[in-house]
Amino acid sequence: MNDYLRDPAEIYRRSLAAIRGETDLSRFPEDIAPVLLRLIHACAIPEIADDMAWSPGAARAGSQALALGAAIFADGEMTARGIIRNRLPRGNEIVCTLSDAKVRDIARSQGTTRTAAAVDLWRGRLAGSVVAIGTAPTALFRLLELLAESPERPALVLGFPVGFVGAAESKAALARNSLGLPFITLLGRKGGSALAAAAVNALAAPFEAEETP
Repeated sequence: MNDYLRDPAEIYRRSLAAIRGETDLSRFPEDIAPVLLRLIHACAIPEIADDMAWSPGAARAGSQALALGAAIFADGEMTARGIIRNRLPRGNEIVCTLSDAKVRDIARSQGTTRTAAAVDLWRGRLAGSVVAIGTAPTALFRLLELLAESPERPALVLGFPVGFVGAAESKAALARNSLGLPFITLLGRKGGSALAAAAVNALAAPFEAEETP
C-alpha cells in the first residue's frame, strides 16, 4: 500500500491552496468568490470558474435569507442530503417533495418528469426561500414557469441541473430571466446535485471557517 496523506486539516489546506493556485478568485465579487471556492472543491474542476453566472448581490441575499431561517427547496434527495444540516444557521427546513404521493399523478397528467411535477408542490411556499436545483433541467424550467405566474419570489435560485438535454438551456433561461430573480448558476452542461448542495453549504457557513472539508 502506497503512503498517502491522512491528516484532514492538511488535506483541507492543500486543497484550498491548489484551488487558489489554479483559479483567479480576485476577479469575482466578494460574495461570489467563497461560493465558487466551494464549488470547485466539490468537483475538482477549476475551469468551471469561466462558466459561473450570477445576479448582483445574489450570494449575499442567499446568506441573509438562510440567516433569517429561510426554507431550502431541493429538487432531489441527493441535493437535499448533500446539505450540511448542522451548519445551517437557523436549523432551516429542507424541503424535497419528490417522494410525495401526488407527484406521480401530476407528472402523468402534465406529461412531464417527476422532478418537474414535484416543483408544483412548492406553490405558495417559495417567497423568501432558497431554491437549489441540481438534477433535472425540467425542474428549473417548471420553477421559472410557476414564478412567471405568481408574485412570490425566492430570495435566491441556485441553478445547477446537469445533462445533455435541457441543462444548458434551462440555466441560460434562469440567467436571462426577466422576473428579477436573484440567481447563481453554472452555464452549460456541467452541474449536479453535489454542486447545488455545495452552493447552499457555502452560503450557510464561510468555507475558511471549517476545520475539515
